Parts: sequence; C-alpha cells; structure tokens
Amino acid sequence: MAAASGGPGTTGGTTGAATGAATAVLRRVPWPSALAAALVTGYVTLFVLASVHTSYDTWGALLILPALMAIGTPLLARIAAANPERDIFRLLLLAMTAKLLCAFPRYLMAFVLYGGAADAKMYHQKGSELAAYLDQADLLGGVHYDLGMKVAGTGFVIIVTGIVYAITGPSLIGGFLVFSWLGFWGLLLFWRALQIAFPEADTRKYAKLVFFLPSLLFWPSSIGKDAWMMFCLGLTTYGTARLLDRRFGAFVCIALGSVGTAMVRPHVTALAGAGLLVAYVLRRRPRQVSALGPLRTILTAVVLGAMAVLMLQQVSTFFGTDGTGGDAVNQVLSETSRRTSQGNSMINATAPEDAAPQFSLNPAGLPVAVISVLFRPFPFEASNIQNLIQSVECFALLVMFVRAWPRLSRLPRLFVQRSYVAFAAVYTLLFCWAFSTINNMGILSRERVQVLPLALVLLVVPAATASRGSTAARRPPPVWRVSPGQWGARRTPEPPGRPTASPLPTAAPAAAPPVRSTVPPSSAASPSSAASPPSTASPPSIVSPSPSTSQGGSTAP
Repeated sequence: MAAASGGPGTTGGTTGAATGAATAVLRRVPWPSALAAALVTGYVTLFVLASVHTSYDTWGALLILPALMAIGTPLLARIAAANPERDIFRLLLLAMTAKLLCAFPRYLMAFVLYGGAADAKMYHQKGSELAAYLDQADLLGGVHYDLGMKVAGTGFVIIVTGIVYAITGPSLIGGFLVFSWLGFWGLLLFWRALQIAFPEADTRKYAKLVFFLPSLLFWPSSIGKDAWMMFCLGLTTYGTARLLDRRFGAFVCIALGSVGTAMVRPHVTALAGAGLLVAYVLRRRPRQVSALGPLRTILTAVVLGAMAVLMLQQVSTFFGTDGTGGDAVNQVLSETSRRTSQGNSMINATAPEDAAPQFSLNPAGLPVAVISVLFRPFPFEASNIQNLIQSVECFALLVMFVRAWPRLSRLPRLFVQRSYVAFAAVYTLLFCWAFSTINNMGILSRERVQVLPLALVLLVVPAATASRGSTAARRPPPVWRVSPGQWGARRTPEPPGRPTASPLPTAAPAAAPPVRSTVPPSSAASPSSAASPPSTASPPSIVSPSPSTSQGGSTAP
C-alpha cells in the first residue's frame, strides 16, 4: 500500500522537475540570437533555391535588398544620433524597410495585374542594353551611345537605369528596389527640410505622414520617373530650407535637385522655382545686417531669376511651344488633357477622345483645381478596386484638412514668419492648377505624389496659443535651434520617482538647517536685549544663520 500510494507522488514530482528543468533551459536560450540565426538560415536557403530555379532577373533582388539595407542603416543611425527626437532611429529604419518592401507589390501590379503594360518594362530593356554597352566601352575614351530619342524626359530615365544596372547587374526586381530606395531618401530630405526651416511644426506627425502615406509608399517604388522625381524634389526642397535658414551648401542642393527634375519634368522644376522665389522675397531679414547683406540678397535674387528664366525656356523646348506666355501655357494644358483622356479611368468620359479643350488662366477655378488634384477620386467615382483604395486615402486626407482648418487660417501670418510655409503653399497651389488638366484617375493618382510631401506641411502647422501672455500653452523651441547649422544636446529624461527640483535664485544662498543654541539660559538675556523693543526673531533657543533671520533678530543700538 505504501508503494502504491507513493507511485503517483513520485510521478508528479518527476514531471514537475522535468518541467522546471525545461523552463530553466528555455530561459537560458538567447532568443534574439536564435531568431536572427533562423532568419539568416531561411534567407540563405531561399537564395540558393532562387538562384537554381530562377534567373538573375529575380534572384538578384536577394543580393540587392540586403546591400541597400547595409548602406542605408548606418546613414540613418548617424542622422538619428544627431536628432534630439525620441526613438527616431527606429522610426526611420521602419520607414526604409516599408519603402523597400513596397517595391514587390508595385512590381506585381505592373507585371502581373497589368501583364507588363508599364513604362518600367521599357526602362528595364533599354537600361539593360545601355548597361551592357557601358561594361564593354572604354569610358576614358568617351561614350558614344544612341538612345534613339532625346535625352530630356524618358531618355534621361533610361540613362539612370543603365547606370544602376551597370553597378547592380540587370535585375528587374532589383531595379524596382533601387528606385524605391531613392524615393525613400527623397522623403527623408522633405522631413529634414521641415525640421530646418519650420522647427515649430509637429515634425513627428509629419514624419509619420510622409513616410507611411500609402501613395508615397507605393507609387514611387518602381523603375521610372516618379521615384527619381521624388528624390530630386526632396533635394531641391532641402536646399530651399537651408537657403531660407541661411545655411551653407544651399545652392549646391538646389542646383543638383533642379537639374535632376528639369531633365525629366521641367514644368515641375518651374513650379518649385516659383515657390522658391516667393519664399525668398518673404524671408524674414536678420536683426543684425552686415554691410554685404543687401549685396548678397541682390545677387541671390539675380541667380534665382536667371534659373527661373532657364527653366521656362526648358519647359518651352520640352513641350515644343513657342514662347512662354499665356497662349503657350494654354496649349500645354490642353495637350495634357487630350493625351490623358484615354483608358477606363477617365474623369470626363463624355468628352471626345481627340478633343483638346481650351483652359482659362482665370484663378477663380483654383479651389476646384485643388479639390480635384488632392482629393479625387471620390468613393462614388471609383471604377475599379485600385481607384476605390485610392479614394479611401483621398477621403482621409480631406477629413484631415477639414479638421485642421483652424490651423490653416494662420497661413497668411506664417508666410512672413516662416517663409518655408509660403514655399509649400505656392508650390501646392501652382501644382494643383497645372495638373488639374489631367483627365485620367490613374495618372492623376501617380502624379499626385509630387505635391503630397509639401501639401502635408500645411497639416502640421502649430496651433495658435490661448493667449499671448501665457507660456504654458506655448511649445518650447526645439533643441536643434540652439544655433543655426548645429544640433543641440539631446534631452535626457529624469529617472522615475525623482522629485523635480524647483529653480532657486542664484544670488541668495540656501538657508542652513536650524541649529540648537549652546548658550546657557542665564547668559542668553542681557541688559541691552531687555531694553530693546519686541523682535520677530526665532525663539531664544534657536539660532539661524539665515541673513533674513539675523536682520529680524538684531537688537537696537
């Protein structure tokens, strides 16, 4: 009976001991390292299988993706280390990862959903041929290659694709990844421009919008003009922010970004130049003006004006119009509407396909143009699942702008206080006016990404303070505004549980703790103190070294 009764207890004890030992072993396992090892093993297995069963067109992406992450991660770490915002490295790394991963659904849409009926297919073929020529050509002796078309526009994107393929090899999915990576750095430059030129804005909210808005993640993630324009527009905007904040290297960034956009879409460069001119004129003058200040301002205005004239001439040559007047602009807008009036996503489906409507330059139609470019298609206008998904984002943007109306009412005042807001607003209005002639929902959704990063600036305008004298409602100035061009020290949060010390005047020393007197009671009183009037000092048994106490307890002469 004793053995029978002891059996279950022994079994239960053995099971408990085994469970405890297993728990102890699991606790000693380095799970982060084990997870990393499992991911590396799976990635290597996938790479081996892909290299055996597919061509470099596919498995080359498995080499290019980690290479892009390896290049971008240290750069993001350096940016985050100099940025005083909290957890910014994690946010930037997540944004870069999401942008690279969006290259895969963008590829599937172009080559699976549309069956390869996309510009990326042509760019890939022409770029592969150019890359093969560059591999065999003597670059020191000169490059003589016939694109079969003019360089400006499509030809320039072919050249960029060929250079990329000369470095990475002709991989279609890898090309999507590289162009998506370029688009991410353009978005990052937009974010840095806001931090430099408009630090009072909610830069963290702007980062979440500009890095994770579906349109900005998806459309500039393929081989083509969209990703290149996003990168170059971000570089131009970053240079504009440095110019408005009087920082070194502004003109280099503006020049490089403007040349990059002018080689693809010079009319967008002209719109950005117009916004830059307005912002520079409205720029707040410094309190202390040097003797060369007016001369520097005049020279800058002359340079910007010359750049604007060159851009207008480039636009005229690009579209094949005579002159740069209102008739030429009307001709360009009408031709744009005619060329985009095709497909199943037409906005004005009742118009004949070959009709080229004449558009008026009257600014009274600007509100309709803004609504059409920024917030269409509406949900009831969607003709397919792609338009329906796009309409959900457009409706969400419309709701955010309506809710931000009290902040938007401050824009006229901010034009002078922060001229970067004027740059963003002028570019947004001109872009909406020019691109409202697009008569196709799909094309409009893809072209809209060129204005969204600057249109989102208007959503992060700081709210007005409750009263001018109240300091509780005012937002403290950012740390990086300590001195122009330099980063301030990072804020270190107080440990939990530590009481916050109140500020004390530095002129008056801190009062020492009361010390009990050692003078006998018999000698504490004196004839002089007996004859003196009543005093407000401490009791006789307490002597305080505080200056105020010694004055209150002094005796009359």
